Amino acid sequence: MTTVTPELLTVPEVMARLRLGRSTVYDLIRSRRLISITVGRSRRIPADALRDFIYREIEEAA
Repeated sequence: MTTVTPELLTVPEVMARLRLGRSTVYDLIRSRRLISITVGRSRRIPADALRDFIYREIEEAA
């Protein structure tokens, strides 16, 4: 049986996908609107967390 490892994105990858600046992405992380984890000294955002964030934002805008 194989396990699927969730894709972990870097802050620059999230910046590019959302077309937002670094400060804005870190503000979203600090405010816990965007879930992230720390691996060593690096911040990573699970792809599922990014997808959930986008869906929540769409629902709030509707």
